[in-house]
Amino acid sequence: MGQKIFSPEYWSDFLNNSLDWLIQFFPKLIVLVILFIVILKIFRFIIKKIRVFMISRADNSSDSIESEKRIKTLMGIISKTGTISLWIIFIMMLLNAVGIDIAPILAGAGIIGLAVGFGAQTLVKDVITGFFILLENQIRVGDVATINDVTGKVEEIQLRTIILRDFSGIVHIFENGQVNTLANITKEWSGAVVDIGVAYKEDTDNVTNVIREVADNLFNDENYKKKFIEPIEILGVDNFDDSAVVIRTRLKTIPHEQWTISREFRRRIKYAFDDKGIEIPFPHTSLYWGEASKPMKMELINRTN
Repeated sequence: MGQKIFSPEYWSDFLNNSLDWLIQFFPKLIVLVILFIVILKIFRFIIKKIRVFMISRADNSSDSIESEKRIKTLMGIISKTGTISLWIIFIMMLLNAVGIDIAPILAGAGIIGLAVGFGAQTLVKDVITGFFILLENQIRVGDVATINDVTGKVEEIQLRTIILRDFSGIVHIFENGQVNTLANITKEWSGAVVDIGVAYKEDTDNVTNVIREVADNLFNDENYKKKFIEPIEILGVDNFDDSAVVIRTRLKTIPHEQWTISREFRRRIKYAFDDKGIEIPFPHTSLYWGEASKPMKMELINRTN
């Protein structure tokens, strides 16, 4: 064998066979590659146009933000699934074009797929769970959600995983089959519960009136009015804490705006309470010696030089 490799006849036959192979299959390969690139670009162009069209239609509806989230999520899944399918078809056609019989490959792939299906039950569970998450519209890309006690913004939803980024910038990846608890904080509308504590000496009815006045001014402010869904809801005295009477309120806003509104609301409450002389208590401790303990004797001495 070693002598044949170094013989001129061997290399002559090898070059002739290679040249024959190129003449026979190279044009097919070029046409197939060009066709695949064109189809892939057309597919991506169509997906992009459909997404833009559907988002433009959603902008005319009353629930445009929620519709846009759902459209982006679903179109992202469709785009990835379609791209993977096109690559698989291209590879099969490429093998067939170079003279490789793909029937055994397809048969082997079926057997391997069956074996993988039995061995990778977790993967199948993830995919099925991901399908129902998308079908039931539980969360969308852009939502703020709490998954398994981790809160963050949903950056990507796939059939197998959900990618969540928390406030600190840490990326959390959850397998869909391992999602035990899921809470969507920004679906359709958002709410912020603001508890306001005042001193026990304050008139709670008067405090409630001041809170309502601040809330009405905030609701009618042109910079914040579009962020509200409803005027503020004052639920009344909710609790007696150690140092404060707690009045509970709720702000109902469009998704993602509850934090902006609640911060501005607290800022205005602080200024209004300062202006009205309403005390915002802080934790303090009163010492009581009791009757059995004699009072501490204090004497003021005036020293003069």
